[in-house]
Amino acid sequence: MKSSEDLEQIWRRLMEQYVVEQDHSRSDYFGLIKELLALRDRFGDEVSPRIESVYRLVLDEIVTSTAPPRSPISFGTSGWRGQLGKDITVASVRCVTEAIIAMYRRLDEDNSLAPHLGVDSYADACRHGCLVGYDNRFAGETLGRAVADALMAHGFNVYFCGETTTGVLSATLLRLQAAFSVNLTPSHNPLEYGGYKYNAADGGPAAAELTRLITSNARELVSRPTSETAEASTPRGACQSIDSLSLWQQLVDSQAAVHRIEYRKLLDRAAAHDNLVIAVDAVHGASRLHIERLLGPAANHLQLLRGTADVTFGGIAPEPSSANLQTVNGVLADNSARLKIGAIIDPDGDRIRFTDGTTEIGMNQFGALAYFFLHEQKGLSGMVAKTVATSNLVNAVARGLGEQVFETRVGFKEFKSVIGKALVCFEESDGISIIGHTPEKDAYIGLLLALDMVLESGRNLGEMLRELEARYGAFYPDRDSVAVSRSGAELDRTLAELARYRVGGSVVVGDEEKTIREVIDIDGRKIIFEDDSWLMIRPSGTEPKVRFYVESRTPDGAGFLVATARRMLDELGLL
Repeated sequence: MKSSEDLEQIWRRLMEQYVVEQDHSRSDYFGLIKELLALRDRFGDEVSPRIESVYRLVLDEIVTSTAPPRSPISFGTSGWRGQLGKDITVASVRCVTEAIIAMYRRLDEDNSLAPHLGVDSYADACRHGCLVGYDNRFAGETLGRAVADALMAHGFNVYFCGETTTGVLSATLLRLQAAFSVNLTPSHNPLEYGGYKYNAADGGPAAAELTRLITSNARELVSRPTSETAEASTPRGACQSIDSLSLWQQLVDSQAAVHRIEYRKLLDRAAAHDNLVIAVDAVHGASRLHIERLLGPAANHLQLLRGTADVTFGGIAPEPSSANLQTVNGVLADNSARLKIGAIIDPDGDRIRFTDGTTEIGMNQFGALAYFFLHEQKGLSGMVAKTVATSNLVNAVARGLGEQVFETRVGFKEFKSVIGKALVCFEESDGISIIGHTPEKDAYIGLLLALDMVLESGRNLGEMLRELEARYGAFYPDRDSVAVSRSGAELDRTLAELARYRVGGSVVVGDEEKTIREVIDIDGRKIIFEDDSWLMIRPSGTEPKVRFYVESRTPDGAGFLVATARRMLDELGLL
């Protein structure tokens, strides 16, 4: 064990390296926090007071900075994300909130946005009110209170939900028939990020017509010396704190006839089971506050992992990844129960990945399993909806069942046209919803589905997956991403050169030349080969990266496809 004097010397050196006294803009607080987190193994709890002192500097920057965001405000598929203190500040989130307010004021002059907003006038929106919540990120309550105060100053009634999840907010919005919701979250991004999610009255991710307007309004507002304030004649709205999870539960109960998940009976069945374990890794996120109540009596089988508050997430990237799922696998391996459900949930509870301790079940597989279960076991009929980057396993399932597949661009908002028609909507990045639920991805409904599937069949998810693959064939998806040397319009122009890969052409994958059977260009470029393997390349909507997705029909083929996608990017000069 090193002495505290050694730590003090390191502390002074790091402070000199990362902190410019009295100058937030030139200080790299999160670079310093990450250095300190790396010292925990050497110095243990002695590091914690120093991390807390740096977070106090971050809070001061968040509260006092009036500088425009370092990167231009832009709403992607899941809202706006940026670095806490540098992009996400009290001033900047107020500007985004006022940009949203301006969008609702526009209704009184031009109601063309009414179908997307779900209200007819500004007064109607104020009266219906809005929800404000946040995940476990640092300064979440500070930012949430700033948003709520701005909304009330402009006459909106506010339902303050505190720390909660995106899916719960969506359900609460529907139950209260509110005008919109705001969740201060960057989803699964690393610890230095903050974010701002906006959902309109339908409870789903906002339409592109709205996000474009919010982006332009917000950019205009942050460029001004001071943001707009409410008119003196505007009556101040009221604020009411609510229990959002109870409203989520009410929605699930009320829709049992539609999705046929009998929530309370399911929990009682699980509670009475004598050979079941449910291991959930909350990764210190907002779901840690809900899981026990969500499972009710079935929580007698629960093992909650990383269920404490920690804005650093223990130094990991808090995503439902294969690497992060290993903690759950370890717990399940040590448990003797016959039926094992393991899951990891991201900080704002809109993504979930499963394991039974021996087999990992990502959303590529779970979405297909859920669709088959609702169709065959629950007796529902209808299409399935998936994003273009998702495995074609569900395509084979739907074809076998005689049903349609709706395949669209990446982003849950792209499912709006089939909400209420598709039995399952899912995307490969671990997001899912079902008929009768919200148009927003929701880890909790995924967890209930998994529980129902396991109890109904008496088999683990891995066993069910092998049975499905035996019937419809095996698919082996993978994905990766790389930071690239270009961005924005320049990156788009460069990626457009992928058009050189056309139907009838060929690509060398591993040591094999594959012929291109089909090309889908609704979101980036998806190249499908004659053997049903494929690769897809698209720019990230939220980070300075290019993402690629692949799927092979053989266990070792996915790696060759990933290497091929990397080679294509290298040939374009992007690496």
